[in-house]
Amino acid sequence: MKKHVLLSLLLCLCAFSAFAAKPKPQTLKSPDGRIAVTIDKFKYSVTADGVQMLAPSAISMTLTDGTVYGGNASLVKAIRKSYDKTFDTPIYKKASVRDRYNELTLRYKAFDLVFRAYNEGVAYRFVSRSEKRVDVQSEQAEFTFPGNWDAVVPYCRESDRPIEKQIQCSFENIYYNFKLQDWDKTRAAFLPLVVGAPNGYKVAITEADLFNFPGLNVRNLNGSKTIEGFHAPVPKLVKQGGHNMLQGVILSSEDFIAKDCVPGCAFPWRVIQIAREDKELACSDMVYKLSTAPEARDWSWVKPGKVAWDWWNDWNIYGVDFEAGINNDTYKYYIDFASEKGIEYVILDEGWAVNKQADLMQVVPEIDLEELCAYAKEKNVGLILWAGYWAVNRDMENVFLHFSRMGVKGFKIDFMDRDDQDMVNFYTACAKMGAKYKMMIDFHGAYKPTGLHRTYPNVINFEGVHGLEQMKWLQDGKQQVIYDVSIPFLRMLAGPLDYTQGAMRNATLRNYRAVNSEPMSPGTRCRQLAEYVIFDAPFTMLCDSPSNYLQEPECTKYIAEIPTVWDETLVLNGKIGEFITMARRKGDTWYVGSMTDWNERDMTVELGFLPAGRYSVEIFKDGANAHRAARDYAKEETTVVPGDRLKLHMAPGGGWVAKIVKQ
Repeated sequence: MKKHVLLSLLLCLCAFSAFAAKPKPQTLKSPDGRIAVTIDKFKYSVTADGVQMLAPSAISMTLTDGTVYGGNASLVKAIRKSYDKTFDTPIYKKASVRDRYNELTLRYKAFDLVFRAYNEGVAYRFVSRSEKRVDVQSEQAEFTFPGNWDAVVPYCRESDRPIEKQIQCSFENIYYNFKLQDWDKTRAAFLPLVVGAPNGYKVAITEADLFNFPGLNVRNLNGSKTIEGFHAPVPKLVKQGGHNMLQGVILSSEDFIAKDCVPGCAFPWRVIQIAREDKELACSDMVYKLSTAPEARDWSWVKPGKVAWDWWNDWNIYGVDFEAGINNDTYKYYIDFASEKGIEYVILDEGWAVNKQADLMQVVPEIDLEELCAYAKEKNVGLILWAGYWAVNRDMENVFLHFSRMGVKGFKIDFMDRDDQDMVNFYTACAKMGAKYKMMIDFHGAYKPTGLHRTYPNVINFEGVHGLEQMKWLQDGKQQVIYDVSIPFLRMLAGPLDYTQGAMRNATLRNYRAVNSEPMSPGTRCRQLAEYVIFDAPFTMLCDSPSNYLQEPECTKYIAEIPTVWDETLVLNGKIGEFITMARRKGDTWYVGSMTDWNERDMTVELGFLPAGRYSVEIFKDGANAHRAARDYAKEETTVVPGDRLKLHMAPGGGWVAKIVKQ
């Protein structure tokens, strides 16, 4: 009998010990207390104002040696801290950013799991505690939603490929709207994406501080309410090929996603931004705040600005006595135009280097780059060179050295079209090399920004957007206009975008068509002007022909004068896929821009954001017949004081802009 009692006591003690050893869920709240993330073992859930935004979602990371960050790992200790500092930004949509969060570090023997809670969302990342380099087999990143909610998702366009191959893409596509459980099981998607929660809340998913690790893409294989992250594996064998032999074509891959992660490495942040209303997404700083700060060095040589661009308008200039094309006479015309209008740069896009050689030292005979650099310098204009990925990667140091000595100010690097670990490392290598030789970089054929533009301010812009270039060949202009009033809430929350606006040929929905050599934009002229206010782009293209701009002096003057970086940015209103209005300040001057979808729209802009004083206002608005002839616009001038209201009307596919100058 005594043995039975003793055995029962031992069993009870064991059960009590097991219960006592089980870690309690940890909760971390945002500084304002509205948002909370709860971590229970290796699942996390998120609430906002007491409403569940994410249901328990599993996370883990598995190394190739079998080590699991997650699973049955035992918690050593939990470390909490709060942070609240404001830092200045060298090149951004506002002059300074307040970085305020609460942080929870869950320490395990082999790794840390770090959570941060901001007033606008939460983020988490794994940090290795290994003293040696590690290889990563896989990562589990789930985003499970409590209901079958509406999602706004950019599928990869390469839908005819297996899902794992679809993410070898240019990361350009329109948005698709559907219920989570209606996600096409055969389609991969890239980030950012947005899911609508009850009562108007929005949940955006993306990532930040991506270094030496593949980008995060997503899928939903089983028609559930869970979005599953996945990554491209490490390339094993890559050959030159693709567009004009400028891409790296993957022939085979490893069975793991990352190699040689350094001791103590911090893996990317997984970002969950939460907005009470759509407009909060369009003024997000989360990715920027979560990214590594730049080195304390002189970045004053990085000069953002506007760029006269050749490729979209197909070098179609007129009223000259020489044949236009890829030649010095044509580019001198572009340089003269830029100089006259105060536009900082001219780009030489694809065609200046010998085709299919992927060798930037082989310049076509019609171009004398040294002469053009000297001519541009005399005119106070900088030159930017387009370059394919393979041509840069094959001899990176020599390329940057050679062209920096010539006086070229930077590169537009294109056709990467991947986000595996090797390609992510290429971005970092370019950023470092550009910083070394004081050259700026505009990434095209690029995955979404993940904060590299903060770490290296010479990385001035990114594509990864279904921009106006698509209108050279796509016959459907309807979706583009809807897309335009979607990207400020989705793609733009990740960082700046090279949309390449500025079309002077504008078309209604009925009249739009694709013309490759003389392209047009769907929507009104004032829509194109408004895009210079609404789209974040420190390095902003003027996509149309200088000859066309010279025929439109009022619009050209407006575009030439608008800043590309700002001291303050406000989102006044907006709804994904329908409309948006933004106000931006540079010094004492404000610009306000508004765009609508294909519905005409009347709005009132309240000017309560203006400081005390009296202001002169220059307005460009859709003309009385913009619904018939999209190029129709009217210009008017008025004066206002803080608290006044401006009424505006936008035609279908329309826009409206105001420049507000303190008297």
